[in-house]
Amino acid sequence: MNDSVRAVEGDRWVVVGLDNGGNANNATVLDSAGEFLVEGLLESPSRVKEGPVVAVEALAEAFDNVLTQTGVPRAGVRSVGLDTPGPASATGVISTKGSTNFVDQAWRGYDVRGALEEKLGLPVVYNNDGNAAALYAHHVHFGLLGATRSSVSAIVGTGLGGGVIESGRIVSGAAGMAGELGHVHIPMQGLLDGDQSIPSCNCGFFGDAESIASLTGIERNLLPYWLAKHPDHPLAKEPSVATAAKLVRGLGEAGDPLAVKIFEQQAAAIGRLFTIAANFTDPDAYFVGGGVVQASAAFGQWFLEQVEKNTSLRDEQRQVATFALVPDLDMAGARGAALAARQSVPRGTS
Repeated sequence: MNDSVRAVEGDRWVVVGLDNGGNANNATVLDSAGEFLVEGLLESPSRVKEGPVVAVEALAEAFDNVLTQTGVPRAGVRSVGLDTPGPASATGVISTKGSTNFVDQAWRGYDVRGALEEKLGLPVVYNNDGNAAALYAHHVHFGLLGATRSSVSAIVGTGLGGGVIESGRIVSGAAGMAGELGHVHIPMQGLLDGDQSIPSCNCGFFGDAESIASLTGIERNLLPYWLAKHPDHPLAKEPSVATAAKLVRGLGEAGDPLAVKIFEQQAAAIGRLFTIAANFTDPDAYFVGGGVVQASAAFGQWFLEQVEKNTSLRDEQRQVATFALVPDLDMAGARGAALAARQSVPRGTS
């Protein structure tokens, strides 16, 4: 048995969490006592580029593997939580327009939740990866008080994901598109330099949060502008903007002025997004996750402070609201998916 997993004790029932990504699936097990049996990553190839049939088979293999690793009998599993990148419906149907990770045409309009449920013969609860990470952050931060608290999370990656949690549960919305925080339009006055153009997003919007606060936003909008201002910067010598964009985080940690300016703009964008949330849901907590805060602890804390500084709260709100980083981000998706599955199991289940 892997050193990072623990066997289930006695006859406790469990749920399984499966986090589906562009390259790998990560799996975990949560028992009825609320204990995660997998401490670190338990990854296997996701094979999503080979189409949905192959990818669902890979998810089933990840499910079987995590049961083997934890010594859990299949009969002990009550539900399975699945998360994938969006956009997808509330019931796990991938968008008819496709997705960044799901490039094969067969994915368009594909019911990935239903397919996995049929494959496993078990109930499958679906959420997008941002919502799953948001639920895990909420659970860790509030513990037993989670069911009485609310939170909003922004997850900075290739795009800008997120999640809204009310009374300890994910707000998914009628079509499953709630919590798509990256595509909320934010005020640009004072965020952009005087001659900086309104940024565009891959979704077709102009001036939404993702057009600034994402790796795509750096590549598409921020870096080209700042390199035009500073043509002698070392990043200007990189073979492509895409290559240069991936180096910005390391330079930001090192204190490079251009990189720091980019991250200041990203933090300001998230702060403005949270300001909208403050006037819409008035949450108890605001969480920030993603690659930008997986850098050094000092840099992650600096970025969080910049976000908080740019979030406009009333005095009454500031006295009760907290700002925090999403913990265990590599595990947050699988664990959040498992928590959602556990919430679906009726009370009193044996």
